[in-house]
Amino acid sequence: MTQTPDLDLPPQRARDRGVPRWAKWTVGGLILAVVLFFGAIFLYAKVLNDSPDEFGEADIDARLEAEAADDTTASTAPKVTVETANPPVVTAGATEPSDVATTPPVVATGGGTWVATGQSEVGYRVKEILFGVDTTAVGRSSQVTGTLTIDGTTVTSTDFSVDVATISSDESRRDNQFRGRIMSADEFPTATFTLTEPIELGVEAADGAAVTTDATGELTLRGATQPVTFEVTAKMENGRIGVQGSIPVVFADYGIANPSTGGISTEDDGLVEFVLVFQPA
Repeated sequence: MTQTPDLDLPPQRARDRGVPRWAKWTVGGLILAVVLFFGAIFLYAKVLNDSPDEFGEADIDARLEAEAADDTTASTAPKVTVETANPPVVTAGATEPSDVATTPPVVATGGGTWVATGQSEVGYRVKEILFGVDTTAVGRSSQVTGTLTIDGTTVTSTDFSVDVATISSDESRRDNQFRGRIMSADEFPTATFTLTEPIELGVEAADGAAVTTDATGELTLRGATQPVTFEVTAKMENGRIGVQGSIPVVFADYGIANPSTGGISTEDDGLVEFVLVFQPA
């Protein structure tokens, strides 16, 4: 009478012999793929997706200094001259070029109209959950236009707008969704803010002046306009004015669908953030 070999094996080995090797490899491969997938998500969300910090007062300082540095570079650049066939004649009593007094640059102070410069930037900030991992989506653009009008110590009017289609983040797929189904940039190409109540600064616009106060106006996103009030910080240096702030936005108030899609979910709100630099018109 023959004996079945499996009867002499330990119970666990007997069961293992019933599982095909290809099935074990398949299960192991699936587990590894899941680990690698979520590992890649975590790596992107926490390391590669290095979202810029929120705008702050330091951004005003950096941009005002950058504008001043640009002016210095321009003013100190060597002048190119064209020699003529007949050299200039120096008459008696004429002063040498080194003795000619130069006119110092005019530093703008006081009221008037100011316009936004290329150092201005506007964008959005939204919290995301990417397949269970917290991250932050940030998109920005320097395609900004705007004006600021000051009368004495009062800002009587201001507005700015940004070209929505130029707002970009670190992820092209997010940008395509933002410009398409979320903001419909083709139909609503700009986002704008317009001041509706004067701002009393308490100080005149002059180099060294700084103030933090509230601004009240109307924000227009995706063709919908809502009243908003938010805090702004303004400083004046090197003949220019820098303004920084952020405006809380509830998507539904502007007819914006929640951006969530697939394995990406977001809150129902976000921020419009900006830093603006104005120079005399």
